[in-house]
Amino acid sequence: MTAQQMVLSLEKTIQLAADSSLEAFRSKNLYLTGYWEFRNYKAERLPSLTLNLTPAQYYRDITKRYDSEADIDVYRKQQSFYAGGSLNLKQNFDWLGGSFYIDSDLGYMRYFGENTYNQFTSVPVRIGYSQDLVGYNAFRWERKIEPLKYEKVKKEFLYNMESISEQATTYFFALAMAQVEYDMAKENVANTDTLYRTGQERHKIAAISQEDLLTLKLDAVNAKNTLKNAEIALKRAMFSLASYLNFEKSEEIRLRLPSRPRDLHISVEEALTLARENNPEFLEMKQSILEAEQEVDRTKKEAMFNASVNASIGFNQVSSRFRDVYKDPLQQDIVAISVSIPLVDWGVRKGKHNIAKSNLSIAQTTAQQKEISVEEDVIMTVGDFNIQQNLISSAEEALDIALMAYQKTKQRFLIGKADINSMTLSLNRQQEAQRNYITALQNYWLSYYKIRKLTLHDFETGVSLSNEFDYEHEL
Repeated sequence: MTAQQMVLSLEKTIQLAADSSLEAFRSKNLYLTGYWEFRNYKAERLPSLTLNLTPAQYYRDITKRYDSEADIDVYRKQQSFYAGGSLNLKQNFDWLGGSFYIDSDLGYMRYFGENTYNQFTSVPVRIGYSQDLVGYNAFRWERKIEPLKYEKVKKEFLYNMESISEQATTYFFALAMAQVEYDMAKENVANTDTLYRTGQERHKIAAISQEDLLTLKLDAVNAKNTLKNAEIALKRAMFSLASYLNFEKSEEIRLRLPSRPRDLHISVEEALTLARENNPEFLEMKQSILEAEQEVDRTKKEAMFNASVNASIGFNQVSSRFRDVYKDPLQQDIVAISVSIPLVDWGVRKGKHNIAKSNLSIAQTTAQQKEISVEEDVIMTVGDFNIQQNLISSAEEALDIALMAYQKTKQRFLIGKADINSMTLSLNRQQEAQRNYITALQNYWLSYYKIRKLTLHDFETGVSLSNEFDYEHEL
């Protein structure tokens, strides 16, 4: 079976990596996890309606009861049936940290045995409010943290996609270098064969020595060995790129190198400003500090005492007949306050609070260290990028000169005006210039996509990647 051939540019390679690679699939699912977590948070801020049903509940057992006439506890048989349901509407109240609720209940009981009877009970409507009174408001902290977490998830997705671009660029130029090495090795085989045959003719007329002829023959043998090794390296690089792009492993790939990029100067100050606004590492720092502050607040308030309140007002009724269970309902008022005061806990709560304060200090210090690290990375990457533009120009010029010098030296050798050493040196310089040009292109594009990753900004178009983010269209 003949292998298929695909011609890829750098832009097309990055596009395919963003669409088809396993790393892109992983990044998309990580985003979806954070997206649905945020959706759940938003949903919890809305009223929830719940229907609870107990269609049938049957008991037949022996239970302990108090006999008031004999003033003793006795065991008696009990047999009963129960069915019921309730409808609950709940709304969390972020400002105070409690919950309002409205519910309605209906239940039915039937007792069997000597005194068989039925009972219906109903709560037509009940309105209430419940919350903790210790001062810790989890809802208020969620309002600070959850939107920040989702913003971080969005920017982490963009960051990961730019990392994919960076990784795809690495694989692209690894294959590009392997292809150049293979093409040079192939050309070198042809050149050394030509030079060796020419040397044989010149040796016949004593134009070159036996040692020079052997050197030409050795070059021809080494060129063939180099070609075999270059072919192996080419297959490996092609396999690596195909695997990363999630292609068939038999896919034959040829690359089209990007042209020389246009000059683009990036300011270090601008890049640092954009990194502080968009880089998910900075959002991660803010989140870790907020979560540590949340724990300090919680442990501080819980170290004093725990208290909660539940108050409701409504109506209820009981009757042996269903048609009467909603007639003339009686008012139902419930107020419950519970308090838990730690008298002796051997410093457990105080210890938890001190641990939380220490963790906050650690989070703040770690954030400062990460901030310095990210800023250093931005400064160094921008500096490398601006230098690489000049290096591409130099590498391109050096390649043109090396190619011209090699062709002239080759022609001079063929007419007997250049020796073996000059020919070999010229060939090595030409091949080294080709390698340097590929390396300069690679370093330029790696620096470019790393800057995009660190700042989430497209400097060519001046567009912020995070502002233009639309996940639905990204898929």
